[in-house]
This record gives sequence, structure tokens and C-alpha cells, in this order.
Amino acid sequence: MPRKAQTWDDYDSAVDQIILAPTDSDFLDQLIPVLKDAAVSGRTASLTQSLSQYAEDREGDIERIGLTKHEEFLGSVNQLQKVREGTVALTSEILDLNQSIQSSTEKLAAQKQALVNTRGVRQNITDVSDALKESLKIMHVVNNAHELIRKKKYYGALKSLEDLQNEYLVPIIQNKYATQYRLADLIQKSIPASQKTISEAVMTDLNTWLYRIRETSQFLGEVAFFHTEQRRDRQKKRVEQNDYLSHFRLNSAIELVYDESSEYDVLDNDEVQVDFTPLHEALHIHEALGQIEKFRADYAATRRQQKELLMPNSVNLLSDDDGSSLSALLEGIAGFAIIERATMQRAPQLRSTVDVDELWDSMCQNAIRLISKSLSEVANAEVLLKIKLVIALFIQTMEGWGYSISMLNSFQLTLFYKYAELLKRRFSEDFQEIVSTDDYMPMAINTLEEYEKVLNVSWFTQDTPPEELTFPCVLPFSQMYPLCCIDIRNFLNQFYFFSDDHFQQPNVIDETLRKSLDELLTEKVCQSLVERLNSQYLGQIVQILINLEHFEIACQELEQLLIRARSSTSAGGPVILRATEQFRSNKKTAEKRIFELVNSKIDDLVDTSDYEWMATSRPTEPSNYMQTLTRYLSNIMNSTLLGLPREIKELIYFDALSHAANKILALPLSSDVRKINPNGVAALAKDVEHLSKFVASLDNAFMLEQNLDELQQTVALMQSDNHDEFFDISTRNKKYGRVDAMNGPILLEKITQAVDNPARAPAPLSNFGSRFGLR
Repeated sequence: MPRKAQTWDDYDSAVDQIILAPTDSDFLDQLIPVLKDAAVSGRTASLTQSLSQYAEDREGDIERIGLTKHEEFLGSVNQLQKVREGTVALTSEILDLNQSIQSSTEKLAAQKQALVNTRGVRQNITDVSDALKESLKIMHVVNNAHELIRKKKYYGALKSLEDLQNEYLVPIIQNKYATQYRLADLIQKSIPASQKTISEAVMTDLNTWLYRIRETSQFLGEVAFFHTEQRRDRQKKRVEQNDYLSHFRLNSAIELVYDESSEYDVLDNDEVQVDFTPLHEALHIHEALGQIEKFRADYAATRRQQKELLMPNSVNLLSDDDGSSLSALLEGIAGFAIIERATMQRAPQLRSTVDVDELWDSMCQNAIRLISKSLSEVANAEVLLKIKLVIALFIQTMEGWGYSISMLNSFQLTLFYKYAELLKRRFSEDFQEIVSTDDYMPMAINTLEEYEKVLNVSWFTQDTPPEELTFPCVLPFSQMYPLCCIDIRNFLNQFYFFSDDHFQQPNVIDETLRKSLDELLTEKVCQSLVERLNSQYLGQIVQILINLEHFEIACQELEQLLIRARSSTSAGGPVILRATEQFRSNKKTAEKRIFELVNSKIDDLVDTSDYEWMATSRPTEPSNYMQTLTRYLSNIMNSTLLGLPREIKELIYFDALSHAANKILALPLSSDVRKINPNGVAALAKDVEHLSKFVASLDNAFMLEQNLDELQQTVALMQSDNHDEFFDISTRNKKYGRVDAMNGPILLEKITQAVDNPARAPAPLSNFGSRFGLR
């Protein structure tokens, strides 16, 4: 029984089976029944439509792949077009064959032969299909690479392109007859463009990262400063618990070991997080592309530009509230430098020590230039101290990151000199005001508390224990002395405020402090006191002398204090304040001024003596001027000069008595006095006796009485009845040894026994020469 012919309801599935037939014989075996069925059933058009639809679908797939996946894939369209043309030709042949079958079954053998001829076309379709599959694999890899770029997985994209080259493109290109040769060649030529796209995308992300860290630099620096301050506080507490740790400054090995338990990552904390992933990715990509040198140069240029943008045109040293403040500047530099150091540690092949240190030095130089330019605006030592403290915090922070701080330490010397000058100027004004407003009166103390305060701030010591004192009491110096002592101590303290772990210039500090203190004491205290010695008030001059005495003691104490306070690394030897000698020498000046005022008063009193040298009667009591003179000497010693040291008072007494004696002795020697009778001599003798008794009542009278020897012996000579004794050398040396050899004869020539003659008559000196053997 003949086999029933197979029929098909849908030629689409039949076409798929025909095309996918594994061999030529299978191809024909499947094709002929389909053609026969189409011819018999009159559905040739349906078969033709199914073949055309298959061809169009494959063409559409190819076009879609080429347009959506890679632009260069369009080159393969030409090859596929040829396949389409073959398909169309095959369709035409099938139609012709169908017509032939319809017209005559006898032509079946001929048409079968024609179908056999289509084996070559079928092979072409198979080749195209294989080529299409391989092309799809290539395009899939290409599209995958671009998808990775879109997802910012740049290294994966680069690796995908590399795999594409090694696994597909290179083997195909090496075989010029390969079906995918043109496609592989086009894609291979597009690889550099794809790599450039990856490079540019990476750099775009890196530039975004660089911009963000530039904007974050100041805040990062602020966080770093805060961390340093916390370390300072911890170190301070450790020193309070163990004084030995005071020998180790911040950032020393000991401090770092102690602080290990308080780990804090400035770059990754609750306040700020710096992610270096974009940098690492860009570095990795450029290393893979063999462009590391170019990338290093571009990155360095970008950081230099950012460094320039970081530096302002000026800095406001008087404000901490705006972006132009010193804190903002140094925080920005610190943040920038920390990023640089962290980059060098994480990617040494990108940033070398030389590169980073070069940027650091440049920023330090610019910062110093800006600060120096604005220093002229600073006229307050406290403001300058704040500036120094900010710079010190900056130094300590950056030293912890391994940066050289020598340039900044050197600049601190400039700040120190400026600070010293401002301090000296301010305290000069203070000293000037204290000296000018002083009352130059002994300082009154009302309570024990006040007394102890004075002792604490000054260099005054007293033998009497405080509990034995009766208040109110009076201290020898005026209030300017303790006030100046307070200022001196404040000056010392504020001077040493400038010194810290990182301002290691002990010799400079000690010497500048000595010079500044010397200038203040010499020019503003000592010189101001000396200028007031022109006063006519003895009490004021005495008070100045007392103050000078105590300032001299204070200077001596200061010399010892400076020796104890100077650094262990300073040069040894004594500390000598020029002011000490200035106060000492000007004490002599004050003493001379006291002598001048006392002697001037003595002169005024003696000038009022008005002796009657030819008096008609003897006086019964001392002259008024002599009584006033002794009262004056007694009063000033017990009041005005009371606060002076004993030796100075004795010296003043000694000089005053010597001057008074000479002044009194000069009265009868005056050329206006021509004759002196016994009554006149008696009046003078009465006054000299009164003066002698007064001196005898004084302490240390034995020494003071020597000043009156000449006056007493001269009066005795004038009272003597035997004037010839004076001209006998042996007798004169015994009785009148202190009488001046020239003055004695002059006075003897004036002596007369007449009582009623006027004292103004001229006296002959006829026997003056003969008594001395003169011819």
C-alpha cells in the first residue's frame, strides 16, 4: 500500500526544519515533500511567503544587532545582503520549480536537479548563520563592555575589551579569509576609542572627586585641628599625673605610644569621610592603559591648580568669623596637605615625597607671605598671641603627618619679635601711667590681707612677721612700686606664653626677654623717676630715692628669676640687667638732689642770720635762724627722711652739718664784715654751742661732731685772748688744728675790743704780713 503523502498546515515550521537540516540530503528530502504539497494544494504562495518571512526575520535580526549594539557592525550588512540576494534567488528558483511541477510532473527530475543545485546556497546560508552567531558573540562582548562603562565599572569594561581582543578579534584578524574579518577589523580599530571613552569617564569621576575633596579641605583641616587639641588635653592630663612626661612634647615617640589607645582616623570618622576609590580606580585604569606617566603629570598639574585656588589674595588676622581668617587659611592648607600625604601613602607610584613636600613648601611660603603682609594691621599683643596659637596648632597637626615645620618655626621667630615689641609698647604705656600718676607718698596699708597681697606681688621683705604688725601701717615705698611689680610679673608671664613645644628658640626668648625687660625698667621706670628729681619737694625726692632702692632690689631678684626660668638648653652664666646698675647709680643722683635741697634750705636759713658783729650786748639765747635750722634738721630726720636706710640718713646728716658749718663759718669771713667785737663773737659762739648740743644728741654723734671741729675751733680762736697761739705751729696744731691757715689770720684781723664803734669801718691789715713773716 503506497505511503500517504505528508501534508502541512503551516509552512513556517517546515521552513525552519528545512533550513536547520544537518546535511544536504536531509535538506532535499525535507524540501521536496514541502514543494510537492504546496503545488498539489495550491499553496505555493504561502510557502513563498514563509521563506520570505524567514529571510526577512533573519535580516531584521542582523540589522537590529548592528544598529543597537555597535555602529561598526553595519559593515557586515553587505555580506548579509548577499545572503538575502541568495535567498531571493532561491525563492525565485523555488517558484520556478513550483511552476515547473505544476506544468508537468515530467519536469520533476529536472527540478530535483535544480534543487540539488541549491545545496551551495544552503551551505551559504549555513555559513552566514554561523558567521552571524560568531558576530553575535563579538557584539555581546562589545555591548557588555559598554554596559560596564555605563555602570562605572571601568576596570571590568577595560578587561572585557582586552578579552575581546585576545579571544576573538586577534585570531580572526590573523586569518584574512575568515568570514568575520571585516567586522573584527572594524571593532579592533574602535578599541582605542573605547579605551579613550573609559579613560575620560574615569577622569570625569576623578575630577568630581578632586573637586569634592578641595571643597572638603578646610573642614578636614578643622577636624584635624580638633583632634590635635584633644591630644593636647590628653597629654596635659598625663603630665599632671606623671611630671616626668613633661619632658616629652606632642608628636614625640612617647606621646604617640601613650595615645595609641585613642585611635582616630581624621579621614574616616563621624564628621568627615574621604573615599579614595575614584583615585585608585583611575590609577588602575591608566596603569592598565600604559598611561601612568601621563596620568601622574595630569594629576600633579590639577593639584597644583587646586593649591593656587586654595590660597586667597589676603588674610584677615583680626577676625575668626569669615573665610578670609587665618584659621580658615591654615585649615584649608592642612586639609589639602593631609590629602596629599594620604595619597602618597596609598599610591606611592602616583605621588612621591618630593612632589608632596614641594607643594607643602609652596603653601607654607604663600601662607607666611600673606600673614607677614597683614602683620602691620596687628597692634595688640593678645591678638598676635592668638595668631601664634593658631599657627602652633597648625604646626603640631602637620608635624604629626610627617611634614617639615622648620620654615614655620623660623617664621615664629618673626612673630615673636613682633609680639615682644607689642608687649613692650603696651607695658611701656602702663609703666608710664603708673609713674606719672603716683602720689610719691609712703604706701598706706589698712589690713593684713592688703599687706600680704603686696608681699606676694613685689620683692619686698620685712623682718617683722605679719602677725606682729599693727594696722593701718605704712610701707616705705609708694604705690607705684607694687603696681610696677605686678606689671613686671605680667610681662614675664605673657612673654613665656609665646613659648611652647614647637618654638624652640630658648636663647632668643631669654635674651629678648632680658633686653625688653631692661629697656622697660631703664627707660620707663628709672628714667621717669630721674626726670622727677627736678622737683623742689624734698618729700617727693626722698620717696623717689626709696623707690629706686626697692627697684634695685627687685632687679637683683629678677636676675635670679631669669636664671631659674631660662631653658636648660640656654647658655649658662649670670643674667645681668643694665637696669640694676641704673637704679643703683641714680640712687646717688637722688641722694645728691636731697643734699641739694637740704643744703639749699640750710642756705636760706643761714642767710637770715643777720648777726650784729659790733653788738653792744651779749645774746642770752641762740639766734632764731639757728633754732629753726636745728628744728628743720630734726624734723626731716624724724619724718621726711624716716623711711630712708640708716646709712643714707647718716650720710645726709653728715653732709648737711658739714654744709651748715661751712655756711656759718663763711658769715664772719664775708668781705662785708670789717670788725667783730666780743659781743659779736659771743653771739656766734652761742649759736655754735646750740648746734653742737643738737649734734651731740643724735645717734652716731661721735662721727657727726667731726663736721663741727673747724667751726668750733675757729670760734674758740676768735674768743681767745692770746691770738699769737695761732701763729705758733705747735700750739696751733694742738688747739686750732682744724682752723684754716688762711681764714684764721683774716678773722683775727677783724677782732676788736671796741664795743661802741660801728662794725662797718675799714680795718687795716698792716700786721697781716708781718705775722706770717711776709715782706
